[in-house]
Amino acid sequence: MKRALFLGLLLCGLAAAAGAQVVDTDVCAIVKNPVSFDGKIVRIKGIAVAGYDQFIIKDANVCGFPVDGIWLEYPTGTHGKAGAVALVTAQPARNYSGPYKAPTRTPVVLDKGKDFKTFDSLLSQPRKGPGMCLGCVKSSVSATFVGRLDAVASATLKRDKDGKITDFGGFGNANAYPARLVLQSVADITPKDIDYSKQAAALAGDRGGFGGPPSNSMFDAVAAAQKLAQSMVGVPAGDTVQKDVAVFPKSGEHNGVVINYTFTNEIPKDEVAQKDAPDGVQYNCIMNLDRLDNNAQMLTIVHAGHHIADLKASGTGDAAPLFVGEYNAWTMTVLGAVMSGQKTLGLPGGELLWNSAWEQGDRNTNIDNAIRDFLSKSAALSQ
Repeated sequence: MKRALFLGLLLCGLAAAAGAQVVDTDVCAIVKNPVSFDGKIVRIKGIAVAGYDQFIIKDANVCGFPVDGIWLEYPTGTHGKAGAVALVTAQPARNYSGPYKAPTRTPVVLDKGKDFKTFDSLLSQPRKGPGMCLGCVKSSVSATFVGRLDAVASATLKRDKDGKITDFGGFGNANAYPARLVLQSVADITPKDIDYSKQAAALAGDRGGFGGPPSNSMFDAVAAAQKLAQSMVGVPAGDTVQKDVAVFPKSGEHNGVVINYTFTNEIPKDEVAQKDAPDGVQYNCIMNLDRLDNNAQMLTIVHAGHHIADLKASGTGDAAPLFVGEYNAWTMTVLGAVMSGQKTLGLPGGELLWNSAWEQGDRNTNIDNAIRDFLSKSAALSQ
């Protein structure tokens, strides 16, 4: 009896110790010095945003760093609904021979109770309305988050003198986030509707492009995007789109680029890919088909192709900031929308990226303003 009592007291002590290990901090402190929090269980207040290729926690104020948000992920096997619509990552292939070593991390058990279900549901409700709007959900969500903080000193993919990748950077889209929170629990949930009033008049009566599964289960988004790119011969920046979509393999080919139709909101099951790749690196385009119809899939191939082309670049210099990579990817995406006959295109922060009714002389300025506003305000990125 005494032994059982002692064991019970010991377990209670361990539980109390585990609870005491939670570090109260904030988003800005983490993005300023993410490595100082690596491996710790942290508690932060912030705003969760589930966009097109973002699933992040940002602060209510601007922190002032190029990547001002923390990538958010659920533990493997959660099967949650919220998250990015699509993202691109690079990881070691099975035949990778470089010095990279996958880190060992303590598993996180997610509390899937009422608060989590509410949070996940709020961030997965699509914006209601006409017109194509890529990754557009109804709300952002303010909350208190607890989870394991993973961090790297630099999220830049490191390369040797020959341009070969030797370190895979950080987390999330384009491996560009220095910090990632693996969610353990969420509380104090307050949704805030995103203002889509700028889009409402322009999108009225236009065809959709978000919020439903493919209309044709046999649709080949890569073939459609490559056909679209071929129509851009002689179009300014058309050659860039052709190179971007060319990164995707032809039928039966394996060139190290893989499309995964799976959850975009979970820690990858494997740190090292299960296939070989020509250069020892696998590039993943991960897509949530429940939130992309055929037209949106095609534009996603254009968008993701630009990110993959950036990651595959063999130069030895530092990669461009994520702001620049995203800006260029969205530029190619709007070109794809225009060339495919899309009348309008909305962004998940409420911005209107394209409207065929704009005056010719206003188009470049309007597109530039929309992308910059979206990246700085919704995606928490700066140059």
